[in-house]
Amino acid sequence: MIDPKTGSDRVADVLISDGRIAAVGDAVTVPPGARVVDVAGMIVGPGFVDLHSHVHSIAGQRLQAMDGVTTALDLEAGLMPVAEAMARAAAQGRPLNYGFSASWAQARAYAHLDRVPVPDFRGSMDLLGKTEWQRTSSRTERTRWLGLLENELGAGALGIGVLMGYAPHSDPDEYLDLARLAASADAPTFTHVRELIEADPSTPIDGSEELVRAAAETGAAMHHCHVNSTSLRHIDRVLALLDRSRAAGSRVTVEAYPYGAGSTAIGAFFLAPEKLAGLGITPASLVMVDTGERIADVRRLQELRATDPGATCIVTFLDEADPFDRAVLQRSLAYPDSIVASDAMPVSWPDAAGAMTVHEQREWPLPPGGQTHPRTSGTFAKSLRLMVRESGTWSWVEAFRRCSYLPARVLDEVSSAMRGKGHLSIGADADIVVLDPLTVADRATYADPTRPSQGVRELYVHGTPVVSAGQIVADAYPGRAVRGDA
Repeated sequence: MIDPKTGSDRVADVLISDGRIAAVGDAVTVPPGARVVDVAGMIVGPGFVDLHSHVHSIAGQRLQAMDGVTTALDLEAGLMPVAEAMARAAAQGRPLNYGFSASWAQARAYAHLDRVPVPDFRGSMDLLGKTEWQRTSSRTERTRWLGLLENELGAGALGIGVLMGYAPHSDPDEYLDLARLAASADAPTFTHVRELIEADPSTPIDGSEELVRAAAETGAAMHHCHVNSTSLRHIDRVLALLDRSRAAGSRVTVEAYPYGAGSTAIGAFFLAPEKLAGLGITPASLVMVDTGERIADVRRLQELRATDPGATCIVTFLDEADPFDRAVLQRSLAYPDSIVASDAMPVSWPDAAGAMTVHEQREWPLPPGGQTHPRTSGTFAKSLRLMVRESGTWSWVEAFRRCSYLPARVLDEVSSAMRGKGHLSIGADADIVVLDPLTVADRATYADPTRPSQGVRELYVHGTPVVSAGQIVADAYPGRAVRGDA
């Protein structure tokens, strides 16, 4: 039994009652009629909290459950209106807990284009290829979208999700206004930073520098999303910057995932042909998720960006087979207090006509042909395999600290509901994972991205089994909305 809150690593019994942890000890009395699960030789710990998941579906959440996740939150992009997003998830049912940030991109699109926000991730992806919302806002537009974000925080959003990397030539003063709003509401921001100065010397401000400046000037809690994919081979410079910021007392947190490839819309600003060299990639580094097409040349890239800018692609930015690149990637995971977060993507399947669509899928095991990024299925198990089992960089206590405890603490101020997650204290939520320390590993690949991870033997959400004896419980939908405190 591992509790990262106390650093405890010992053999113990855990009693669950009414969705909470009722007792932890050497010989807990078993109440009459209780179900007893023998997990001798396994590790019992708090379920993983994913701050960065875009799956928004039962199928996607089941893949994450098999990866040890009990709470899957979309905080980098967010959805708007947040109340409708939570209502839709509740109506459909969710295996895992869920929640959303207020979407800066959708608020801006409404302010600039009168585009009514719809809480749908595909709609958000389509937005990424549209340029009008990406420009600097007028004073009236800025006031409008700041008001929308403030309303969303009052409606239960868990902070503000900022896709700055998709509007990187907007006025940096806007970001400071956004951070001031977040600070006044005791809400964190979750930022996909704009490009680094090394990647684009014309950027108004280095993306990571902008985040730490805002944290210092406003006092807001600023979360740096997927530092591995935005920093690339400049990770040491960025991590040193974050070190200085944290040492000075700024509230800066950071996340990473263990893959050398990311995933986004082909129409993203930073995938324009003229931007690729700054990222150290070529069109051949891009593969379309739904078709498997590797982009042959600039002409084909321009064609796809013009005809279907919201289509999802895989972007290889580090070669995991290369020792140098692999070491760069692992340094982002090894950085002190770096949080594991997946950036999990939706899963699409072929429809009757053969076209790939994202639609709700309750069948388990999943039908063949599903397409996504392997990080959807394997982020946490791969992190454990690399950082605990193979390299010994983390102890098991440290692994649970980075996968469960630290991500939950990012949200303590904005959501009292999160204070019962990420640890095994008496009275904490019974969001628990049981895993086999000898076999836990990812199995998803880019060719077969929906293969579930192995080694998660049991998974409980509010005390209800979602995984039992290594298999999904098909009728379990105990997930609840995690809301910000209005």
